[in-house]
Amino acid sequence: MDTFVSHPFVLLVVSLAAQWVAVYVGDLIRKKMRPVKEEEWADFDMVRAAAMTLLGLIIGFSFAMAVTRYDQRKNLEEAEANAIGTEYVRADFLSAEDAARARELLRRYVDQRVAFYLARDEGQVGQINADTEKLHAELWSAIVRAVTPQQTAVEALVVSGMNDVLNSQGYTQAAWWNRIPDAAWGLMGLVAISCNLLFGYGERRTSTLALALPLIVSIAFFLIADIDSPRSGVIRNLPQNLIALSQTMKTH
Repeated sequence: MDTFVSHPFVLLVVSLAAQWVAVYVGDLIRKKMRPVKEEEWADFDMVRAAAMTLLGLIIGFSFAMAVTRYDQRKNLEEAEANAIGTEYVRADFLSAEDAARARELLRRYVDQRVAFYLARDEGQVGQINADTEKLHAELWSAIVRAVTPQQTAVEALVVSGMNDVLNSQGYTQAAWWNRIPDAAWGLMGLVAISCNLLFGYGERRTSTLALALPLIVSIAFFLIADIDSPRSGVIRNLPQNLIALSQTMKTH
């Protein structure tokens, strides 16, 4: 399932083909096996309308879930940039040598975080995460070495700021993993195919208009998957705040 939902264009083609087949099968059942009797049309229309309503509600809820996760990723990127920028300024409280070391590491760290957001290949992401973990250790070691055994209030502020920097990366990673569950996608697909079967079966005569529903639903699936897939598709979470922070750091 992840192969499809992580590649919105693939999902668009597959869902469109599956729903067109469902319409065709429904139309074939009506023609060859069991046409709808005249006295059954009222009940059939009620069942079909209920199924279409259910499909619309599921798509609407799934779209809301995707948008919520998209907004969360944007907000956490902003929070991450703020945490790094704040710690960069707090480095003034350290000695000149320690401050220079901390700032150099923070500049490298920001570049790694920007690369994380822009990467599309999972293999590349694995290497970025490994490099980020090494920088985590170097950043924490640099701060621990810079403070005295009896921390002053100012030194505690610097340590707290570095802790926020490291934690913010974890929150961001958790948000990128938090996507629409496969079970929800499976339910949407099952309901969509069922609706298209009913749609094809309920056509009084074969018409190209029967292809309208599969196309509309597939576009809705594409949009949901695109918003919910951080690394693929058209709509992406660009690290605008981190990029701006990186540029500011390089000029100071």
